[in-house]
Amino acid sequence: MTKVWPAVKSAIIFSCRFVAKRSLGGVMDWFGLDIYKCFYANAGCVGFIFIIFAAVFQNQQVTILLRKHLTLVAALLLAVLPLTRSFAVDGGDSCAVVAPMQGHEALHVVILGDSNTSIGGDDCSNPKGWNKWFKDKFAPATCRSYARSGATWTNTVRTSYDTEEETGVISDDNVVYNQVNRLAEAVDGGVQPVPDLILIAAGTNDAWFAKKRPGAFAKSADDAFSSDGGFITARKAATVVTLAESVRYGCEMLMSRFPGAQIVLLTPLQSASVPASRIRMAGDIIEDCGRRMGLGVIRMDYLGSVYAVSERVRTRRTYDGTHTSVDGARRNGCLVANMVSSILQY
Repeated sequence: MTKVWPAVKSAIIFSCRFVAKRSLGGVMDWFGLDIYKCFYANAGCVGFIFIIFAAVFQNQQVTILLRKHLTLVAALLLAVLPLTRSFAVDGGDSCAVVAPMQGHEALHVVILGDSNTSIGGDDCSNPKGWNKWFKDKFAPATCRSYARSGATWTNTVRTSYDTEEETGVISDDNVVYNQVNRLAEAVDGGVQPVPDLILIAAGTNDAWFAKKRPGAFAKSADDAFSSDGGFITARKAATVVTLAESVRYGCEMLMSRFPGAQIVLLTPLQSASVPASRIRMAGDIIEDCGRRMGLGVIRMDYLGSVYAVSERVRTRRTYDGTHTSVDGARRNGCLVANMVSSILQY
């Protein structure tokens, strides 16, 4: 036991230092395997407990106790395991801090989109949502999300005005059109400042659920903009049933209602659940429509942190192949903040 104890003590000290470094600089990702992260996270917590007790007693009671009862270490390890699960899975990134940008303190930002945005929460505070990290880094005056899980750009023949529905899944009224309506109601009700910047991150569900949106890809951007005599917002939403038309329709609604706002479109991320060809097709249509309206477009399928092939082997930047982990969300949020800052018109 005398020979074993120095090694155990060294391991505990090493683990404490290692976890401390990870919280500051992200070096635990160097291992690349969650099993190692889990081990060091838990061992580090045991080490921290040891240090706290040693500081309290300020004598050798803890040392003697651990020497005689190594099973106590194992017990403590099991006790802290549930508490460190998120740390192990996300590598501690939920506690990461990004350096805020300067110069955006007067801007009010609004975000529309689907589940990869809605998981960040309406207040953009959940670290699994890219919008949380965007908010932290971009540092605007306000940042509010109106995104809903299951939302699509594409309307259906049954789409109607509905700002109350929140199904969490794809439906006729769970569309960007109604997020625009909710935003307008919030501004009119005085609970939302008039936005200066509007980001829209949608399109994954349009590509994913072909049976729910069978006509999504039926028209190109050329088709959608063949009528250039004015905005198409006078049409009923239920007559705008392709992705291209719906992108034009939703953006022109925003332009009419908030003429001073800058609009930036984010194309869908790659997904292990959706064929790459459909993600690319949705991205191409959204990009083409955005360019025709003079809007900024960020190709998240090209620039984002998710590589579908890799996520099929082992999830890292997502937790299910589609929805971002803390690591993936942080990378995407910082990317969007940097990209938007570079094209900002303010």
